Amino acid sequence: MAAPRDSQSTRSPEPMAAVAASAAGAGTRAPAALALRVVAECGRSKARACELRLPHGTVATPVFMPVGTQGTMKGVTAAQLDSLGCTICLGNTYHLGMRPGPELIQKAGGLHGFMNWNQNLLTDSGGFQMVSLLALSEVTEEGVRFRSPYDGTEILLSPEKSVEIQNALGSDIMMQLDDVVSSTLTGSRVEEAMHRSIRWLDRCISANRRPDRQNLFAIIQGGLDPVLRSKCLEEMTKRDVPGFAIGGLSGGESKEQFWKMVTLSTDRLPREKPRYLMGVGYATDLVVCVALGCDMFDCVFPTRTARFGSALVPTGNLQLKKKQFAKDFRPIDEACTPGPSSMLYYTATTRLPCIMSLCTTSPTSCS
Repeated sequence: MAAPRDSQSTRSPEPMAAVAASAAGAGTRAPAALALRVVAECGRSKARACELRLPHGTVATPVFMPVGTQGTMKGVTAAQLDSLGCTICLGNTYHLGMRPGPELIQKAGGLHGFMNWNQNLLTDSGGFQMVSLLALSEVTEEGVRFRSPYDGTEILLSPEKSVEIQNALGSDIMMQLDDVVSSTLTGSRVEEAMHRSIRWLDRCISANRRPDRQNLFAIIQGGLDPVLRSKCLEEMTKRDVPGFAIGGLSGGESKEQFWKMVTLSTDRLPREKPRYLMGVGYATDLVVCVALGCDMFDCVFPTRTARFGSALVPTGNLQLKKKQFAKDFRPIDEACTPGPSSMLYYTATTRLPCIMSLCTTSPTSCS
């Protein structure tokens, strides 16, 4: 991928106000809670660098967003995350809505206050749990009925309820509730999910009580079918939303299929709005999908792999449980500070909880 060139050679970088004015002139209302400025664009690909202004500060993109499903990253404190320069991370509406519940979190000053986090937050809608908790869920036009994995009680997560919870959490970016199916599924269920996601987007837009402070993103569905995904793109881009996510991918399909659907999506998404590719965190995918025009990414991979004694360094993924590290007194990388490899081998093989932090918060493993 060629180095990004200053977009002034093709287009002048727009000031924040110009972005808003452009959107307003196109017949849409520019949300005050978000503004995107394209800073530079690549001359050989669709890669771009942007400034995304949100209520809790500006986020430089492309950006990888770490996942704190239940209000915290496993093994990493909010202070550690802040010290690493993280400007946005994720929480999950389904899990936080189940416990400790939106009422308690709202009393704590929203999710920002509950986490003691002064940077931006994005909350997923709970739609992904239709796949991850398939045995516990039932999807109808009304919403998704779940049986709680904690106590077995039945709850209905409707588009309105998802937005209500996210409004209480106070996230800077909220995701619409979408009808999520496995990326490898084919047939009528994929088309049904795509059309339902469009209808649910309209219900989410109507339910948002804080559009001036919380940005609601649409989620493009359609599986691996280019016709269905194109139809979803055509319909959703007619809606006045601050940003778009590419959903329903990275679930077991081939890389070729995955990249084709990403390309199709970014080709049709508006230039002046952020593009979020959901659930992607492997290094190769990040590089390729930045070149394909995506701005935002999230994945549990960095912290999940750290819990099993793996460290992500510039040369790849180090499996620190291997005996070759038992008497290796060098750091895992010259820029890394958590200690010699032998110490990390010991903490990994004895399953000490600190291995999660040691393998996640070094400069190389989080860069």
